[in-house]
Amino acid sequence: MGTKDSLLGLVVIFAWGLNFVILAIGLEDVPPLFLGAIRFLLVAAIGSLFVRMPKMPIRWWVLYALPIGFLQFAFLFVSMVNGMPSGLASLVLQAQALFTMLIAIILLKEQIKLYQVVAITSAVCGLGLIAMEAEGADVGGMSLIGFVLTLFAALSWAFGNISARTISNLGYKADLSLVVWSSWIPPIPFLIMSFMVEGKDVMIRSIMNIGWPAIGAIAYVVLIATIVGYSVWGYLISRHPASQVAPLTLGVPVVGLTASTLLFDEVLAPYQWVGVVLVLCGLLFNAFGAKLIESIKNVKRCAVE
Repeated sequence: MGTKDSLLGLVVIFAWGLNFVILAIGLEDVPPLFLGAIRFLLVAAIGSLFVRMPKMPIRWWVLYALPIGFLQFAFLFVSMVNGMPSGLASLVLQAQALFTMLIAIILLKEQIKLYQVVAITSAVCGLGLIAMEAEGADVGGMSLIGFVLTLFAALSWAFGNISARTISNLGYKADLSLVVWSSWIPPIPFLIMSFMVEGKDVMIRSIMNIGWPAIGAIAYVVLIATIVGYSVWGYLISRHPASQVAPLTLGVPVVGLTASTLLFDEVLAPYQWVGVVLVLCGLLFNAFGAKLIESIKNVKRCAVE
């Protein structure tokens, strides 16, 4: 990538990495399920003014939006008000890459490679260290329920990725237009669940008493993290190989962990930092393992010749 596109890649990394700490600010004033409804309503209402409707049956909007929109963010937002620190959330959520690979192997019958086994093993060991001894009590500022809910968020994202892959295989475009227009779907279950779980009075009170920090957080999540972030991401994907662009997401948890440490003084136990490194190593090996193995084979081939 050239200098311009590399800088745009940094924009995405920081936009999505800071998204987690800013979400934590919004959740101080707005209950999680109601915040999810507001987020997707605003994304749909604003984005639909500028992005054309995707040319595909609406049923694919639903099959894409329910896991990657409603389920992912319902689990994530609820986890963050139940003891999941924003920095760790940004890391654990990246387990979606490994869940996507496992689901593809099971449902799509894709072949698993040795480097993928190594990547999964490293990441699972890392996640185990992060969660170690968090049996309902806070460890490194994290609760067990928050950790488990974030894993469910990552699993939901993975099912959304499989939906996007299926949509692409059918000849449709799983691009920004799908992200924007499918955002009309999640507010329906979010509002129903918010009404049933959080209650009408809490929903009304959160709107009446919302402060400027929460308003700014919602504006950031909608305009910067979603509309700008996915627009730039789509631009990069359209101009460069996916294998070159996709690894940029590895920078998201680095930004998220750094920002949460600086802004919220979130401190991890030493063994949790080891877990962070193992998860990142797993993600790196999953992203670059095939190229590494191919490079080793080329070196051996040249040595023989």
